[in-house]
Amino acid sequence: MDPRPIGVFDSGLGGLTALTELRRLMPEENIVYFGDTGRLPYGEKTLPQLRCMAGQDLSLIASYGVKAILVACGTLSSNTPDLLDGFSVPSFGVLRPSIETMARIPGEGPLGILATAATIRSGAFERALRAACPGREIIPVPCPELVPLIESGHADPTDPLLLDAAERYTAPLRGASAVLLGCTHYGIVEEALRAFLDKDTVLVSAAACGARAVRDYLEAEELRGGEGRETFLVSGEPGRFAELAALLLGRSIADRVRQVPVMRIEP
Repeated sequence: MDPRPIGVFDSGLGGLTALTELRRLMPEENIVYFGDTGRLPYGEKTLPQLRCMAGQDLSLIASYGVKAILVACGTLSSNTPDLLDGFSVPSFGVLRPSIETMARIPGEGPLGILATAATIRSGAFERALRAACPGREIIPVPCPELVPLIESGHADPTDPLLLDAAERYTAPLRGASAVLLGCTHYGIVEEALRAFLDKDTVLVSAAACGARAVRDYLEAEELRGGEGRETFLVSGEPGRFAELAALLLGRSIADRVRQVPVMRIEP
């Protein structure tokens, strides 16, 4: 038994979708979660900024003595894979497990990717999916409005601002066999996205794929164990994060959220 925590980090609320899946798969595990709410959204950052923040985020979460790290952020997973691969603590992004899952989905229709502007700009998900599914049409769609909407509280599936954005972003994906939610935030608004896609379209959650990869590693290395404790760290205002997180998780975490300092990233 290894009671050391699993580290999870994201730009904000999105990684809570991965935490929820980790908790479902491994309820006994201790988890330290970091939401970099003071510097979001990551999808608008440049590559040098993303690399700087990824290094800082990894070091911060590692300082809590974690046994594995889930980078629950499609933007960092696609733009900084070398930093994850070379880090001192076993670190898992959401790109590779997501592509492996997408490649197993049957059908001949297009495969879509919904992700942040920085993720789509990197081309990493698209290249990997083309290599795994030769001959399939791949449709990448940047969604710059979704993360700011979610982080500002527009996550209700009936919210008109959210529905307007969801309809526009899913329009190119009608008829798709599967759509990858390449940003972990998008699982929060899956119902709104689903409303504008064909009923047979399979939605693949990058967050869930990443969580399963961590579970598989811990089981293979016999590192499972813990007491189900959770610690939440944020770089922005903790009260707002705790309020929105409670809605998403269905439970209050206010007494477990604290603010930590991070370096300012120059434009």
